[in-house]
Amino acid sequence: MAKQTKQKPTTKRRSTKKKSFFSGWIISFTITFFILLIIGITAYHYRDALAYYFSFRSKHAIENYNASKVEEARIFQVLKRHKKKVFGFDVSEYQGKINWQETKTVEDTFQLKFVFIRATAGKDKVDGRFKQNWTKAKENGFVRGAYHYYRPNENSIQQATNFIKTVKLQKGDFPPVLDIENLPKTQSIDSLKVGLKRWLTKVENHYNVKPIIYSGESYYNDFLEKEFKGYTFWIANYNFFVEDIKDHWTIWQFTEKGTVLGIEGPVDINIYNGTPKMLNYMLLQ
Repeated sequence: MAKQTKQKPTTKRRSTKKKSFFSGWIISFTITFFILLIIGITAYHYRDALAYYFSFRSKHAIENYNASKVEEARIFQVLKRHKKKVFGFDVSEYQGKINWQETKTVEDTFQLKFVFIRATAGKDKVDGRFKQNWTKAKENGFVRGAYHYYRPNENSIQQATNFIKTVKLQKGDFPPVLDIENLPKTQSIDSLKVGLKRWLTKVENHYNVKPIIYSGESYYNDFLEKEFKGYTFWIANYNFFVEDIKDHWTIWQFTEKGTVLGIEGPVDINIYNGTPKMLNYMLLQ
């Protein structure tokens, strides 16, 4: 008869199903909680802007379809945070015909006080609507400024001459503005700086006032800050997370998607870093 061997008693294996379900639930709950927390903090931060858009704004037919609701909320938020400063905008022929009698506010709420108007570009381009915009801005009570779009690959003296021939500044206007945004294709950065200085010097000698320089923040940091000290800077920065004007920005262009009654499509909006009284000291006397 064969000898029987004793079988070892089987031990019950713990079920991991319940444990994994519980762990997954905890992870899902934690992720959901933090998402809702972020949404809640964002909603609280933009509470005034959101209330504006869900009530007053929604009743108006004007809508800037080029900007998302989040971008529009930021625009309102930035304007509200700087309500003691001075607001303006800038235009060129790309805005088409402007109804200047209606251009009083940005986002239906904040009063506009100044406007920069493109006058020239390069050595021979005159903005197609400069003459009309320049005259109408004055007639409708705006502090006005004229700017030149600089083309790095064209002769700087010819560009300065083009601006001088086109723009007749008056008492109460801004100093002339040099708009530099692009890097050269056919010359070095050092040559570009020489050309910019030649433009600035010729224009300053003609109008007897130091021009303003407009550029993006990265361009300013990389090429302009060190070699153009003493100039007034108008800086473009559209970063969603930047909501406060920096001390060295005399003027801040914080969005290109503003809504202004009387102008079709999006508009660049600017903030002067000071009070209306301080702005007067900056203007031609």
